[in-house]
Amino acid sequence: MTERKCLLIVAHAPSPNTRRLRDAVVEGARSEDVDGVEVVVLSPFDTTPEHVLAADAIILGTTENLGYMSGALKDFFDRCYYPCLEETQGRPYALYIRAGHDGTGTRRGVETIVTGLRWKAVQEPLLCRGDWDEAFLERARELGLYLAAGLEAGVL
Repeated sequence: MTERKCLLIVAHAPSPNTRRLRDAVVEGARSEDVDGVEVVVLSPFDTTPEHVLAADAIILGTTENLGYMSGALKDFFDRCYYPCLEETQGRPYALYIRAGHDGTGTRRGVETIVTGLRWKAVQEPLLCRGDWDEAFLERARELGLYLAAGLEAGVL
């Protein structure tokens, strides 16, 4: 029997729609098509370096706040960066952003930090831009499913 992999989802979800996005990512990651992955879902404030160290891959979710990542996700990075720096190099990750505008500053901010951590992006960030669109949910499900399936298959 193969050892179960751990997919950590660190998502800031302060509104009903951002909770729906997070829940869609989780739904995809916990698909019945994926059996060998444990999915751990935490807010950035509740995530510790130990959670990151135990994860085989990470999905980060944030809102765009004043053209940058949420303060909650920045707090997560502030607390976890140095304790995880040497131990998590090469860690696969993906990012989704709920952006009222274009999301580019938010993406740049997150990518700058994960570049320093030397994490490996395994797909393009999912940018949910502008007014709410129900299609965001299907793309979020796919993000969770693809990361969990890739982790289970050993390709990440």
